[in-house]
Amino acid sequence: MTWRHFFTSSIGKKFTMAFTGLFLITFLIVHASINACIFLNDGGATFNAFAHFMSHNWIVRFLELGLFGGLIVHIIQGLLLWKQNGSSRPVAYHVNQPSKNSKWYSRSMGILGTLLLLFLIMHLNHFYIGTKIALYSGDQPHNLYIEMQELFSSNLIVGLYIAGVIALFWHLYHGFQSALQTLGIHHKRYTPIIKMAGTGYAVIICTLFALMPLAFYFHWIS
Repeated sequence: MTWRHFFTSSIGKKFTMAFTGLFLITFLIVHASINACIFLNDGGATFNAFAHFMSHNWIVRFLELGLFGGLIVHIIQGLLLWKQNGSSRPVAYHVNQPSKNSKWYSRSMGILGTLLLLFLIMHLNHFYIGTKIALYSGDQPHNLYIEMQELFSSNLIVGLYIAGVIALFWHLYHGFQSALQTLGIHHKRYTPIIKMAGTGYAVIICTLFALMPLAFYFHWIS
């Protein structure tokens, strides 16, 4: 089997999804940790210092290319798998009880992923694009903390972000265990530990992301 056949096969798509998914899971830890600096309540000084470092360090900017590459591959392979799974049984069974065979979130990964894609586009438009415009137009001053403060004063924007975080939670909750299982890390002794770790990861990461807009909206930080 050639590399081309591997990446276009069902198992190849699943392995690609698993590897890129774990890569993105690692990135979220870094992203949430830096954003959590807003809770130091120092007027955004620490957060802006980290944001400035991340946008100006050439190593980080190089890794950013890999991040977007992994994200694009993850999205494409996910949509292809979703389409493939949907067309594998063109004629529905007369008796179909999917709730007995799988959880609703595992059957809805395509929908959750699509919602996350829309959320990601909104998020990049709000924060990433402005940062890059400031960087490549003479390195103009750019205060991300103030931007977050202004953006999250809108109840509509806060509601959309909370909805995006909810979709992210279910995507991570299923994806964490699914990725490790695809890579062969599956054992009756360790699976409960993996499930617990995946649940803990999803809860912590998504709680942090949800608290950020809420903290600005309800003025828990200044």
